[in-house]
Amino acid sequence: MHSNVSTHGMAVAPHHLASQSALAILRDGGSAIEAMVAAAATIAVVYPHMNGLGGDGFWLIVPPGGEPIAIDASGAAGSLATLAAYDGLTQIPHRGPRAALTVAGTVSGWDEALKVSQEMRGTALPLARLLADAIDYAQNGTPVTASQASATASKFDELKDLPGFAETWLIDGKPPRVGSRFFQPAMAATLKRLADDGLDSFYRGPLAECLARGMEKLGLPVTLADLNAHVARRTTPLKLQHQQGEVWNLAPPTQGLVSLAILGITDRLGMADADEATTIHRIVEATKLAFGLRDTHITDPRELKTDIQRLLAPAELDALAARVNDSQAAQWGTGKGPGDTVWMGVMDNSGLAVSFIQSIYHEFGSGVVLPDTGIVWQNRGASFSLNPAHLLALAPGKQPFHTLNPAAARLHDGRVMVYGSMGGDGQPQTQTALFTRYVVQGVPLQESISLPRWLLGRTWGQTSDTLKLEGRVSPQTIARLQALGHETEVFPDFSEAMGHAGAIVRHPNGLFEGAFDPRSNGSAAGY
Repeated sequence: MHSNVSTHGMAVAPHHLASQSALAILRDGGSAIEAMVAAAATIAVVYPHMNGLGGDGFWLIVPPGGEPIAIDASGAAGSLATLAAYDGLTQIPHRGPRAALTVAGTVSGWDEALKVSQEMRGTALPLARLLADAIDYAQNGTPVTASQASATASKFDELKDLPGFAETWLIDGKPPRVGSRFFQPAMAATLKRLADDGLDSFYRGPLAECLARGMEKLGLPVTLADLNAHVARRTTPLKLQHQQGEVWNLAPPTQGLVSLAILGITDRLGMADADEATTIHRIVEATKLAFGLRDTHITDPRELKTDIQRLLAPAELDALAARVNDSQAAQWGTGKGPGDTVWMGVMDNSGLAVSFIQSIYHEFGSGVVLPDTGIVWQNRGASFSLNPAHLLALAPGKQPFHTLNPAAARLHDGRVMVYGSMGGDGQPQTQTALFTRYVVQGVPLQESISLPRWLLGRTWGQTSDTLKLEGRVSPQTIARLQALGHETEVFPDFSEAMGHAGAIVRHPNGLFEGAFDPRSNGSAAGY
């Protein structure tokens, strides 16, 4: 229940080996950005069901002074991903080659972030140093976590016959056992190629050509030309003026709007003295309103019809807050569902802070592993609609909707905070729970993450959009929520369905405080 506190820097990740990779780079004099690239590479190997090189990423970089920098490292739909190519289907499949329809952007984000680091510092550690841990773990093996074993076993029948899946993720045709040693030689070779040829070779070079040959062989609607055309983009993050300070999150195509809107609505509801039931009720009601904004407006940023930042204006948030009824739960539609993701944070002793998310969407993404690479490709494009009139209608070159949204804040009292979580629909809810408990209600940082959480919407393998509560929520709170009209469902204590949250706070005295989620295999590592 206690945070870790350090003097020179801090890294938080949902797998402790990734935290240690980041910490090693900090100790070698690397920046928080370089440390994050090392952590991102390592966690792609040690938490492979949740993220990887075949997915997307988003960065929120907060310098010691001045405005934050955001990086959108998400890929667009391939040039062959036309509505006609999916003719006869009512929705895009979530698994298989036709689900793997977007370019994987995360490696481009590593590359762009390292350019930012170089611009800020004028120095850089060798790429081979940043990828060294990941290469070693892929080559020499890593311990299988309960999370990986469970994900593999629960999706075994769904994934076992997909191209490359069995050879890459199964042992003698069976899911790996918890605690066994797991090897990824093809991934080790891919990471070595990146270290030798540079990160851009993923999109332009021999590695890109290898990826494209595999895509063509397996029937993915993504081509070499699509890889060649991809670049990560530096963008302006969304900003919320909160009573406690400034809060930032990512602009479309992410749902960063949702996270900030929930905080903006609840900022107007007197949360400081709210008890557990009232806190949950108000955040859930604000979540419903924020999901309404998301489903009305968020799409590819080139197709937006609204200035999304204006939706966070005080008058807009006042009007939404007035719709929250403390006596009755509102009806709502349906959520977008779950998503396997990793959030990680790093701060260094220069005051540079990074909030980062990397994902392949569902566990093991599309389930398709490209030949000779060890890379499982994401299924983020499954969020497109096959209805040509829909806001999220599929089109070649269009960015899909993203649940991913790393957060950061500068508080009026001088604290700087980076925080986030995995979990699809749960991400903005968990972010709000953490921020409300720690910043607004004064609960200690680690306790704010460890306390029981909730999720409005669907989890893995379920279609119910109930209010799901961890078993540690008190019976009295559950009874009050039911009396308010919430359809509740009780989940196990410390349920992974509630996401893997994390946070780092730099205090005005220069100390770094880090907290990780006990629902994960993570750690907060500082020095």
